[in-house]
Amino acid sequence: MTSQTTANTPTPDQIHRAPKVLLHDHLDGGLRPATIVELAHATGYSQLPETDPEKLGVWFREAADSGSLERYLETFSHTVGVMQTRDALVRVAAECAEDLAGDGVVYAEVRYAPEQHLEGGLSLEEVVEAVNEGFREGECRARERGLRIRVGALLTAMRHAARALEIAELANRYRDLGVVGFDIAGAEAGYPPTRHLDAFEYLKRENNHFTIHAGEAFGLPSIWQALQWCGADRLGHGVRIIDDIQVHEDGSVELGRLASYVRDKRIPLELCPSSNLQTGAASSYAEHPIGLLRRLHFRATVNTDNRLMSHTSMSREFEHLVEAFGYTLDDMQWFSVNAMKSAFIPFDERLAMINDVIKPGYAELKSEWLFRQTASTSGFVTPEG
Repeated sequence: MTSQTTANTPTPDQIHRAPKVLLHDHLDGGLRPATIVELAHATGYSQLPETDPEKLGVWFREAADSGSLERYLETFSHTVGVMQTRDALVRVAAECAEDLAGDGVVYAEVRYAPEQHLEGGLSLEEVVEAVNEGFREGECRARERGLRIRVGALLTAMRHAARALEIAELANRYRDLGVVGFDIAGAEAGYPPTRHLDAFEYLKRENNHFTIHAGEAFGLPSIWQALQWCGADRLGHGVRIIDDIQVHEDGSVELGRLASYVRDKRIPLELCPSSNLQTGAASSYAEHPIGLLRRLHFRATVNTDNRLMSHTSMSREFEHLVEAFGYTLDDMQWFSVNAMKSAFIPFDERLAMINDVIKPGYAELKSEWLFRQTASTSGFVTPEG
């Protein structure tokens, strides 16, 4: 269901300039290939498959484009491998914020697992403080370029490990210092979210926010546990909720009880189209469940997941969706407002971002179309003409 207003299909330039909101992006999945090469040289990491930045970028995309979530996750050994020092973490986080701002992202929640960055002798606290410092530095660099972005950190625990409560406590300690919430990630099969109930119960007692990777490679049971046992505020991916939606031959749609609950409760879905194609959760952009979920008015959001592995950005994600579904600037605004409503920052700050940044930004882009249309139909002839 695309908008039927006067706004037509956005151009790539308009998509790039549109204010976008990102809720699901992994810090270790968005490094610049050149940075990986330079950090490997500086830190003595010798396991890279390629040392030429351009070839390395291609290697990451091809290795991730396998249709297997497990194979997809293997690519992270190299990015994490070069992120084991304070300086490396500061640099990667700063470049992340700067790159997102350059892509028109005005608010982002970027996640990472502190427990994966301890091999160089850093403590969990030192990891968090280095990443927070990098995000602030990146925000400052963006402002110097005339761009605006706010970045919040999500601390991730690995679902196959046993440190979820420790990471949840860490997230709570830094909740007013740049960390906005908690997450668990990793292969879903065999590692249900209920293994970490102590962490989720702790966060609920502390009135803190958390999202859970669920419904990506695994199906409805993962989503059900994340919501009804663990109490997740959002679903990381959640794309497999489509398994509880039946489309009949006459075009009518029937929602199962879990899908109805997710829609009725306005539970945000952190959908990542390009990533889903790589991991086999969808076969093409045109067949991605986001089209149906948007039409049915689920709280759907658009995200990048891992910009390096998927060779993507928020602009590229929207370009694919515009081509696949004919989305307009109104649709882009709908997704962006959905995401901002679902962010883990205070309500008044979310409202200000929506009313003072997102809506005015899209209104300006729509006015460009109006003036172009006016000029093309006015019959005005230039002196040269």
